[in-house]
Amino acid sequence: MTDVKERPARGQGAFRSVRRRLGLPAFLVTLLVGFIVLALVLVGLINLLPGKFNPFGETTKDHSGPVMLKAVQDLSRYEAVSGTFQVVVDLEKDAKFLPDAVRGQRTLFVGVGQVGGFVEFGGIGQDAIQTSPDNKSVTIKLPHARLAPAALDQKNSHVIAQDKGLFDRFGDFFSSNPGDQQQLYVLATKKIDDAAKTAGLVERAERNTTGMLQGMMRSLGYTTTTVTYA
Repeated sequence: MTDVKERPARGQGAFRSVRRRLGLPAFLVTLLVGFIVLALVLVGLINLLPGKFNPFGETTKDHSGPVMLKAVQDLSRYEAVSGTFQVVVDLEKDAKFLPDAVRGQRTLFVGVGQVGGFVEFGGIGQDAIQTSPDNKSVTIKLPHARLAPAALDQKNSHVIAQDKGLFDRFGDFFSSNPGDQQQLYVLATKKIDDAAKTAGLVERAERNTTGMLQGMMRSLGYTTTTVTYA
């Protein structure tokens, strides 16, 4: 009787041959690397598919709660003027005894914001408005116009250039909030507030308020309206 020996498949024999040449540990590492490379290739090909056909495509869902009204405030002031400002913030951070390429960063940030000027009507007394006996003239005393805090336009404010050292880039990689711009927002807002104080907005707000009151009093029959600010 002739003995019949079962021959291993060609692919299986090649598989065992590679395992014998590399050794079991090196073979397992090579096998693992091969699987990882194959998985990355498959994921890359899948990502080329259109969104609705991509099983790994991202979807965005809004699970936010309802908007809650926290407070209501009745306004009793006349918004007389609004100015739009733009500032370029050049912020540099250095580390002692270390070159900038290792530790340090420099950021150029464009900040855009609005500042409004208003006149408060709510605090004036009953004697703030004086009329003449013939009801042809009226005198109105108002407090000086004031400026509201700058409101930064976050949609149009952005970083235009940023250079970071190696340590800072490494830290951003592990940070939960890389590239935090809060300090840039605060600095840009302060600079816009300072610029608004010297831009003549207060004077313009008072002129606009005076013109508004003169037109309103004229419609009520007064021929002369004098507005003073104190």
